[in-house]
Amino acid sequence: MLITFCAVIGMFLSTHSGVPLGVLVSATLGITLIAGAAAAVNCLVESHIDAKMERTQWRPLPSGTLTAQQTLIFSGLLGGVGTFLLYNFVNPLTTWLTLATFVGYAIIYTVILKPLTPQNIVIGGASGAMPPVLGWAAVTGQAPIEAWVLFLIIFVWTPPHFWALALYRSDEYAKSGLPMLPVTHGPQFTRLHILLYTLLLVATTILPTLIGMSGLFYLAGALILGGYFLWLTWLLYKDYSEPLAKKTFKYSINYLALLFAVLLIDHYLW
Repeated sequence: MLITFCAVIGMFLSTHSGVPLGVLVSATLGITLIAGAAAAVNCLVESHIDAKMERTQWRPLPSGTLTAQQTLIFSGLLGGVGTFLLYNFVNPLTTWLTLATFVGYAIIYTVILKPLTPQNIVIGGASGAMPPVLGWAAVTGQAPIEAWVLFLIIFVWTPPHFWALALYRSDEYAKSGLPMLPVTHGPQFTRLHILLYTLLLVATTILPTLIGMSGLFYLAGALILGGYFLWLTWLLYKDYSEPLAKKTFKYSINYLALLFAVLLIDHYLW
């Protein structure tokens, strides 16, 4: 849902004249379906890992609700329909960028990076940061610097968002064998990096105003939202508790949605 939301925001930020209804519907459906296909592949590749973790044991594959064959067929149908919609009713650039994102998440991140390095989230975050670029390209057929600023915001947001979750699920990740940062470098090291990345994130969210993409309304909203996020990560760094880590993780989701909503409102104010 957050992927689709950010893609739609990218569409509306790309223009002041409104997004054509056909493009809005086709691009939203196409991007959502291909994102779903990538998620299904992720679940298939990691089904043996999901079975070891309380957080993911309920998923269809480890619980036995679906088979690997059914998952492959489902993913293929989603990806095929999504690609058809984007190529025939949007434009080729959006199609190829979305398919590249699929490969980046389902193959490069899930198969290669995630089991290989504790920096998997940092590097693999590039795939998750693509939705606003896809949305922008869907409307304009281009991917200018403004779209990549939105990409950069999500890219920098990803590590503190995910590591907050990994902190209070570190025992499960250790059991799964995945080299997540709290497992390989310890909780104190992870909390420091959450704080540092959040500080970098707040600085990054100022870029839209610096390049003339947004105004003071967005800047005020970004600083307020980012200030609270930074406060939570500072508290987490000073004195860890599981409830605080959960609160930080949940806020990180709301933070990104609210930040992009404020950016959209600002876009149509001036």
